[in-house]
Amino acid sequence: MKAAARERRVLKVGIVGCGKIADSHASQIKRIEGCEIVGVCDREPLMAQQLYERFPIRAYYRDVTELLAQAQPDLVHITTPPDSHYDIARTCLEWGCHVYVEKPFTVHASEAEALIGLAERKGLKITAGHDDQFRPATRRMRKLVQAGFLGEGPVHMESYYGYEISRSGYAGALLGDKQYWVRKLPGKLLHNIISHGIARIAEFLTTDSPEVMAYGFTSPQLRSMGESEIIDELRVIIAEEQRTTAYFTFSSQMRPSLHQFRVYGTKNGLVLDQDQETLVKLRGAKFKSYAETFVPPLIMADQYLKSLFTNLKIFAARDFHMKSGMKYLIEAFYRSIVDGAPDPIPHQEIVRTARIMDAIFAQLELKHLDGNARYSDPRATAE
Repeated sequence: MKAAARERRVLKVGIVGCGKIADSHASQIKRIEGCEIVGVCDREPLMAQQLYERFPIRAYYRDVTELLAQAQPDLVHITTPPDSHYDIARTCLEWGCHVYVEKPFTVHASEAEALIGLAERKGLKITAGHDDQFRPATRRMRKLVQAGFLGEGPVHMESYYGYEISRSGYAGALLGDKQYWVRKLPGKLLHNIISHGIARIAEFLTTDSPEVMAYGFTSPQLRSMGESEIIDELRVIIAEEQRTTAYFTFSSQMRPSLHQFRVYGTKNGLVLDQDQETLVKLRGAKFKSYAETFVPPLIMADQYLKSLFTNLKIFAARDFHMKSGMKYLIEAFYRSIVDGAPDPIPHQEIVRTARIMDAIFAQLELKHLDGNARYSDPRATAE
């Protein structure tokens, strides 16, 4: 936080949900000056106690309202399963707390709209945990786009999100337990993962509800394991009328397993590789004659070499950890609270991501569940 922020009172932070991701939040909050974790909460007291013991935290609680009443946090990080995000976030907002909600922001777009509307009416800050949007190379990409490198805005985008499935860890629990909480989400496995890849596209769209065409299926690998409900191969076309198009690919089978984003403008293009933490500029104009054969490889080699030194520099500064994007997003969110800085993620971008996901899961349900199954939003009338 800025020096000016340190002169103010300490920002009091609470965490609701003490599973694995809560450790990442606590670790990054601990890195930030000018704030303190005053309480954590989980309906399973042992989980809350363990997080409390691992980090310098004042107290732990079992009930959200108990946390809010006794710890009196200024803001709350919600790291519970997605189906509880709406109710917990609404409670925190009604108590006057700013809210950071892990991805996916909500289960349904109508819930996202309701939460954002409530926050705006109360003059509170709210954001989504799209921390991949704030990794070092992604921030460099955003600056280039804002500076006009692409020309006249994105013409086309491609977002790839690979996911390797095995019998161990999170995927193993999902495959082995037919009652696992992820299976109860409209999009099941996809619902808990793809928001990162969709948010990359949503950032550069201007239409609130673009056209979406989705196709998904269960891979032969999962079918060989006896799985028929989980969709792990997804292809999506997203389009704004007469403006921007995008492809989104989620795959557990494609190799290499990419976490990549490509964006093409009227002048130039960019390729972001999250795994390699590289950003490559694609020159729009071609060189004359044989120069097009020799010069571009040299330019690409030079860019990758510069990326190497940039990454080494960030590593030496101890800011090249897996959750560096989360740290940056949390800091930016806290600045928006303390200093009145702009929201790190515009509200319309959060809603747009949720609407695209709604459209994807609606189409998948119509195509892949039994003929009588229909997608429904129980909070369609939420205020």
